[in-house]
Amino acid sequence: MTILAVAEQHEGKAAHSGLCAIFAAQKLAAQKGSPFDLLVPGAGAFACAKELGAFGASNVFYAKAGEGETFTAEGWAGTIARLVGERGYSAVIAAATSESKDYLPRVAGLLRAGMVSEAVGFEEGAYLRHMFAGSVVARVAVNTAVAVVTIREAAFEPVSPSGGASALLEISFALPPEGVAVIERRMHASSRSSLTEAKIVVGAGRGIKNEAGLRIVEELADLLGASIGASRATVDEGLLPNDLQIGQTGKVIAPELYLACGVSGAIQHTAGVKDSKIIAAINKDPEAPIFGIADVGLVADFAVAGPELVLKLKELL
Repeated sequence: MTILAVAEQHEGKAAHSGLCAIFAAQKLAAQKGSPFDLLVPGAGAFACAKELGAFGASNVFYAKAGEGETFTAEGWAGTIARLVGERGYSAVIAAATSESKDYLPRVAGLLRAGMVSEAVGFEEGAYLRHMFAGSVVARVAVNTAVAVVTIREAAFEPVSPSGGASALLEISFALPPEGVAVIERRMHASSRSSLTEAKIVVGAGRGIKNEAGLRIVEELADLLGASIGASRATVDEGLLPNDLQIGQTGKVIAPELYLACGVSGAIQHTAGVKDSKIIAAINKDPEAPIFGIADVGLVADFAVAGPELVLKLKELL
């Protein structure tokens, strides 16, 4: 009844999402009284596999050099499904990232396995996940031989080394079917922490209005050492890119502080920030739903309050 966790990495270093997936695998393995293995895909897999050998896994599998380096969902899915068939895993776990949302459903299809998306915890015989924008926690049982599970990154802490030395095993990656090729991969370059890792996030909503408002948001983020997130409305208006969207159809975050600037607080957005330790909100509408979950609120037009907050922070910092 061994568990397989997919630990995503970047350039030979374990990603935050990968470390959260390992922690989830550790918790599930402890509950089931079973060991767990890790699979490290992508370019630089061997360097990362050596690093992850001290995290308590029985085996750490890594991609043979030159294979699986360019992401294709079909290639990764085929590799994982083949490994599950060979090793007889009872569960496959990965953090819910843009990549895993592409390849893990394919794994479930190849294995004819039940799947649970964005689990936030485990109970005996069940996986816990939020439904209806977080207002309900569902207990989901999987009655197939293998369960394929993505976990919500914000619900699990990134794990630290626990000692020991895992066996490092090289595997060949499955080639994607003919006709499937990566034409181009564009990475959003930013000096800020990723939204799921950031301790402080400044959220930009429709109330920032325009580019001038966005510049104030950026200045606040610079002063606070924060990352910038967006509501769907801000993304739809083209002020910020889609990969910064927070909410039910974007990133789910749990920073120490979430500063919502001109964010109304639609349920689709608040589902992505409700686990933040402190939520502070600025909105000119006293009836804005964001105030219903905020710890601190300021009823004011962001065009006025934003610059004033920048000046005050410059005095204090």
